[in-house]
Amino acid sequence: MTSVDATAGGGPLQGIRILDLTAVVMGPYATQILGDLGADVIKVEPPAGDNLRAVGPMRHAGMGAMALHLNRNKRSVVLDLKQPAGRDACLRLAAGCDALIYNTRPQAMARLGLDHAAVAAANPKIVYIGCFGYGEDGPYAGKPAYDDLIQGATGIASLFAQQSGAAPRYAPVTLADRAVGLQAAIALLAAVLHAQRSGRGQAVEVPMFEALSQLVMGDHLGGHSFEPPIGPTGYARLLAPHRKPYATADGHLSVLIYNDKQWLAFFDVIGRPELRDSPVFGSHTARAAHIGEVYAFVAELMATRTSDQWLAALEAADIPVARLHTTQSLLDDPHLRAVGFFRQVDHPSEGRLRTPAPIGRYGETPAALRRPAPRIGEHSVELLREAGYDAGEIAALLANGTTLQPTSPTDEPLP
Repeated sequence: MTSVDATAGGGPLQGIRILDLTAVVMGPYATQILGDLGADVIKVEPPAGDNLRAVGPMRHAGMGAMALHLNRNKRSVVLDLKQPAGRDACLRLAAGCDALIYNTRPQAMARLGLDHAAVAAANPKIVYIGCFGYGEDGPYAGKPAYDDLIQGATGIASLFAQQSGAAPRYAPVTLADRAVGLQAAIALLAAVLHAQRSGRGQAVEVPMFEALSQLVMGDHLGGHSFEPPIGPTGYARLLAPHRKPYATADGHLSVLIYNDKQWLAFFDVIGRPELRDSPVFGSHTARAAHIGEVYAFVAELMATRTSDQWLAALEAADIPVARLHTTQSLLDDPHLRAVGFFRQVDHPSEGRLRTPAPIGRYGETPAALRRPAPRIGEHSVELLREAGYDAGEIAALLANGTTLQPTSPTDEPLP
């Protein structure tokens, strides 16, 4: 059993303060990573809270499972940014931060009086990171964007159809949000490093469409990498119909026979040494040119033995193979158990929780679970006091609904 450790070392980002105006997954995932690494993340929420708080399962209203993971290692302050007093409080918080990150459209930030010019006037050294759908210089600027839309717009849904012949479909993870969230975290750190060296802040765009297009087309630009093109787009190996877990006689396995050494070993495993000189199988270039045939050949063979038989044979030959997990069975994976990947922690209002550990091992400045995910507005008074508000000013903000704080340790349990 592991508890959240408020006394843990600061992590490699100790001393970096981030004002987090993001919601749902993309921005909160970026700031979750930064918080795990020790940054002081101040999550600004409207009075109703981040929408993701309402997505179950949950034990108490506003404390949904995904929100508990994404908002750990953060402090929550409620500010009604549509009120002038809320905007002013946000700017006063920004004055003490290294970065402000948001994932609404820039036009919405401008309507709130929180565009880059306004925030930079409060803090010229601040890094102002915008994560939104489309770059501001293109015709899609200002259009709404969500994970599903961006997966479709960047060809991911169509790649499923191209490979399988079935209807287009989305990857069953928030792939766009999390991939672009990683890009946003990198962009924020890069710009903060520049600001620390130069004393100058800057505005940074991290558009979802362009970021995920880079991810997709890095694999699939194909023959259009050359001008004029020398072939179609697409990476044939990734699009081969049999590039999927192989069916064995009693289940499925993930197998990748990739380089020449592995193929030579595989020919020995299956008792087909003559294939070493085959025009289809004899070299990496030949296999790549006939990748559909190669995958089909392996798929037919895999069905002739059980999963355990293949595991024993392929592991003995040092050929990459792995059992096929479900999200349920992954919970009991022996490797993840050994490295402590799933941490059980005690949350002050939600009881015992299981959460993925911070990623990476830092010899001097370890990442840690320092704070449980906050209740809506749990740190409102604390953070306003840090921004220089006195008791009377805070009381006024509470009275007029500009901010709020929880009135009890928990809301009533859900029926």
